[in-house]
Amino acid sequence: MHTDPTMTQQLPPAPAPFEPIALTSKLPKVGTTIFSVMSALALEKNAVNLGQGFPDFDCDPTLIDTVTAAMKNGLNQYPPMAGIAPLREAIARKIDQLYGHQYSAASEITVTAGATQGLLTAILCSVHAGDEVIVIEPAYDSYVPAIELAGGVPVFVQMEIGPRGYSVPWHTLAAAVTPKTRLIIINSPHNPTGSILLKKDLQALADIVRGTGILLISDEVYEHMVFDGIAHESVCRHPELAARAFIVSSFGKTYHVTGWKVGYVAAPAALMAEFRKVHQFNVFTVNTPMQHGLADYMRDPAPYLELPAFYQRKRDLFRDGLKNSRFRLLPSDGTYFQCVDYASISALNEVEFSQFLTAEIGVAAIPVSAFYHQPKESGIVRFCFAKKDATLQAALKLLSEI
Repeated sequence: MHTDPTMTQQLPPAPAPFEPIALTSKLPKVGTTIFSVMSALALEKNAVNLGQGFPDFDCDPTLIDTVTAAMKNGLNQYPPMAGIAPLREAIARKIDQLYGHQYSAASEITVTAGATQGLLTAILCSVHAGDEVIVIEPAYDSYVPAIELAGGVPVFVQMEIGPRGYSVPWHTLAAAVTPKTRLIIINSPHNPTGSILLKKDLQALADIVRGTGILLISDEVYEHMVFDGIAHESVCRHPELAARAFIVSSFGKTYHVTGWKVGYVAAPAALMAEFRKVHQFNVFTVNTPMQHGLADYMRDPAPYLELPAFYQRKRDLFRDGLKNSRFRLLPSDGTYFQCVDYASISALNEVEFSQFLTAEIGVAAIPVSAFYHQPKESGIVRFCFAKKDATLQAALKLLSEI
């Protein structure tokens, strides 16, 4: 066999070692969340974790049984994109019974992979490049990244802190509305402050959006945690607001199963049609046996009807344990969070004080400054009281001695 001596000279040079293409982040300002940071520190220091908002107690065993039965009965394949009909029907009945608003289970309710996915989908389907979205701070940390992913521009309105705790300055919010305003996000009961919106607040909001094309997202994941006999003012109680709103809720919060990541969104049919266009491509559908289990469990309304009293007792236990401490307790009218002012204890900023509490005192908290797009120092940290009584008592013993 003869070879051409020029062949080796004609071969291309060996390729250079592969170098990954540099990726420009769409969320350049986003890093590890404060919840992950504080939970890791709590684990490292063996501290009582009252930081991240999840229960340390189990859900009702009956709920586990309903999901187990669904799995054993072979309900383990894809469900309908919008969620199984029995669960959507149960959600529609609950909303009608509690708030007097009738949503079509077929066209106006979608089951989501947790409330955060519902929030993201609502934002993606309604916000276009350059649209402005009003965010009330302090705010749940997923709102702004979702707005930025959609190409929107967040516009921030800060809550005021007065003798009755946090409140929305509606005159300031009204002044923030421009012709570019596409969406306003509200959250009640409010994370992280524990404040709630009353009927007068929603009337003020209605006055602002009337005659505009502004849409609303109402984050109501703590809807069943409103205390002292006050009724939750769901946006769907108010027809003028419900007509332009995506309402988001969470089975994880309601039934003590945050790790299941199942929630739902309710909206008028025209809005829900657009929501489902995005939903079918960013998650398509949600865990089948858990949907069937939840639908079966919702036949009994007692678990969510009893939830306000359940968490109010824990709130009162926690507040009573701190009433003689150097912390100043802010009102907690809803959620399972208690904010405290620590000005009489320390001059540290909120992140430093939270680290001090975790590492030196043995109780993890979350700085409220982390819920602002630019940290705002108010000398306030947030505790979560969705814990066993023994957990709360252990934390109170340590906190009351500061």
